[in-house]
Amino acid sequence: MRISWRLWLRIILLVVAVVLVWARFVWHRHPKTSATQPITDLAATSPLNQPGGEAAPAEAYEIYSGLYQAPLQEPLVFAENSVTDIPQVNGSCLKPSTPEEHEMTDAFVSANRQSHHWEQKFSIAQGYRLLPHNEVAEILSCLATHGRDVTRCESYKQIKFVRYLGLPGIDHTHTHALVSVIKSCGGFCGNGGIFAVGKKGATWQRSATTDFTRDCSWMY
Repeated sequence: MRISWRLWLRIILLVVAVVLVWARFVWHRHPKTSATQPITDLAATSPLNQPGGEAAPAEAYEIYSGLYQAPLQEPLVFAENSVTDIPQVNGSCLKPSTPEEHEMTDAFVSANRQSHHWEQKFSIAQGYRLLPHNEVAEILSCLATHGRDVTRCESYKQIKFVRYLGLPGIDHTHTHALVSVIKSCGGFCGNGGIFAVGKKGATWQRSATTDFTRDCSWMY
């Protein structure tokens, strides 16, 4: 007995409908995990700036001294303790894609697991102030209140920012590194970022921004 083409068409349409219903059922029962998986909290899994660090290494002073050779229109003030942050953008703002970038990322995270302390070893022509934690807190308080307490804040009125420096993450050639600068002006005021630098001759300079660190600049 021959089956008409109309019957074949109905059978095919029925099979297609069954497949579509089954696929939709499976999709809802087993959604993609990437859409629901929460972003790992870096502060919990890889905390930075923990107490117990030693003095910053000599090469770190060389790197930051090179970056601050151009004079600023404000006093240069550094916090005595190193502090950094890695903002979370899909897990981390850093997006290494080459072996060299992965090396710098690992070195940066390792170097900043503990908070280290800076000393008066920067070579910066315009000069700078290096402040202990208690004085940093006082300056930030004055900045946040716009110096309302004139007696207490008079000696700080020229200061616009307190800069927190992170320890550099340096590659094995000692010619490329990741550095971090947070500029705080008290309260919810400031900006920061992680960026790559390179050694050209005897001087360290900021490198061109790439996808590696593009998402690591922020304001608050």
